[in-house]
Amino acid sequence: MSFLATIRAAGDAAAELVSPTRCVGCEQPGELVCEECRAALPWVEQRLACPVCGAPYGFLTCTECRGDWPVRATVAALGFRGTPARMVTCLKDAHELRLAPVMAAAMLCALEEASAWPGTDGAPRFDAAATDAVCFVPATAEAFGRRGFDHMELVARPLAAQLGLPLADVLVRGAARDQRALGREERAGNLAGTMRVAGDVSGARLLLLDDVATTGASIAEAARSLAGRGAASVTACVLARVW
Repeated sequence: MSFLATIRAAGDAAAELVSPTRCVGCEQPGELVCEECRAALPWVEQRLACPVCGAPYGFLTCTECRGDWPVRATVAALGFRGTPARMVTCLKDAHELRLAPVMAAAMLCALEEASAWPGTDGAPRFDAAATDAVCFVPATAEAFGRRGFDHMELVARPLAAQLGLPLADVLVRGAARDQRALGREERAGNLAGTMRVAGDVSGARLLLLDDVATTGASIAEAARSLAGRGAASVTACVLARVW
């Protein structure tokens, strides 16, 4: 299902009578993401993006990373501002769960585009045929208890289904301070040693999902944990990239 079709399918006729849907970007009634806000979405052009961290315009020289993220490639769908930023907060904090398949559809669009462009190893940045399973950076137990759901699991399930790949719910996250409250230098230290793998990933080629990449600390910690348990490769995909 396309990005636009997913947005249009998200509304429920009965629920609309009680609480009409409003656009997460501009709060106009109608769709979860209205036509004007869709037209203004800051899509990352994959041919110009850094193949390592996914930052826009970093294909030749990236100013956002040193090429040392422990993943074979990172694909970012959108810039983290405006409507994409509100999509993330509305899903996590306002419990607008209908946004999960919308976010998955946006990430799928980016993955399909990225499949036409090479990573640093010369292979396509994403290839479903060369991927064994989809996994995701999990919420902390505290966040799960507060929200009652893991937002990235809700995104990962429809995305895995669209790709025809199994979902591997293998990462477990220990306690850590909210990353949003920390600066760039504090993020990696805050997450060090907080993720472990609860499952067999030996030899697996994995697609790792997260909502937002800032410094890459969450992705890096998850990728290192997966590699430490024998994963053959980790390709990351995020809805939005901060730059």
